[in-house]
Amino acid sequence: MHDINALKELLQEPKEVMITTHHKPDADALGSSLGLAGYLKKKGHRVTVITPSDYPSFLNWMTGNSDVLVYSEKSDALVQRIIKESQVIFCLDFSALSRINEMGEYIREAPGTKVLIDHHLHPEDFAQLTFSDTNAAATAELVYDIIKELGDGDMIDTAIGECLYAGIMTDTGSFRHPSTSKNVHLIIADLLQVGVNTSNIHRLIYDSSTELRLRFLGFALKDKLVVKYEYKTAYIAITADELKAYDSKTGDTEGLVNYALSIEGIVFAVLIIDRTQAVKMSFRSVGNFSANEFARTHFNGGGHKNAAGGISMEPLEATIAKFESLLPLYKEQLEQAVSTNS
Repeated sequence: MHDINALKELLQEPKEVMITTHHKPDADALGSSLGLAGYLKKKGHRVTVITPSDYPSFLNWMTGNSDVLVYSEKSDALVQRIIKESQVIFCLDFSALSRINEMGEYIREAPGTKVLIDHHLHPEDFAQLTFSDTNAAATAELVYDIIKELGDGDMIDTAIGECLYAGIMTDTGSFRHPSTSKNVHLIIADLLQVGVNTSNIHRLIYDSSTELRLRFLGFALKDKLVVKYEYKTAYIAITADELKAYDSKTGDTEGLVNYALSIEGIVFAVLIIDRTQAVKMSFRSVGNFSANEFARTHFNGGGHKNAAGGISMEPLEATIAKFESLLPLYKEQLEQAVSTNS
């Protein structure tokens, strides 16, 4: 584990610690943050978790959720003060400070020691201590391994374990993605030993939809799904008005792109959403086709090889047109991805 001795020395005495994660945190982002926070509090540190934005309500059950500060809902002065006073700043589940919006520059200039824990490609060099492993299934997996490497595996209790399990479960697609390694299964076995109720966590995350969210899902699949069989590609594009019509909340579009990818013969799927300020995009792929490379090259994005995000400052229709115009350039790669997975 990179820099583990330096981290152990850094955490030897109780300190003012801040933990943050990426914009619109998912289960891995929040779970790894709250799991780490729970551990550090048991070690005697004074810990504040700050997220750049809100996150889905189906994550509110995690221990420590009630103490999370949401930057977009707090005064800028308060957040700046906490950042400046923090002796250690943990940056979890993002590889570049731009992923935390305005907070990024505050943290870049902060006097405290920055610690990056992440599993995305191309980590930015801003932290004094870096734990980056692109082979890890989830940042929560890395947090678990770090706690064990620090010699404190026995401090992982049910509450901490639940947070870490949520991150690992969701980022592995309920353990069906290729990133689901032997280490992942060994970790889950240990979490079962400390009393983590895995079926209950699955229900809390995946079986908490409102009626309106289900109707939105039906609308998106029936009326908005576009399939380009000649390019082994499918996409769903949602307008701002359509989000408003279904009273869409944070997390309501979570997993929608995976339905497009589930179509037989499809190897590349994209969710394109007009968020008013910008068009946000989620890319998913299978096999050797790199969603990350596509997102980085054309839509100022990045992430993992088969799962990435992107952004477009053009209007929705122009973004869709640009995306469709790019597909012929990748036809051969998409066809090879099919043969690789057949």
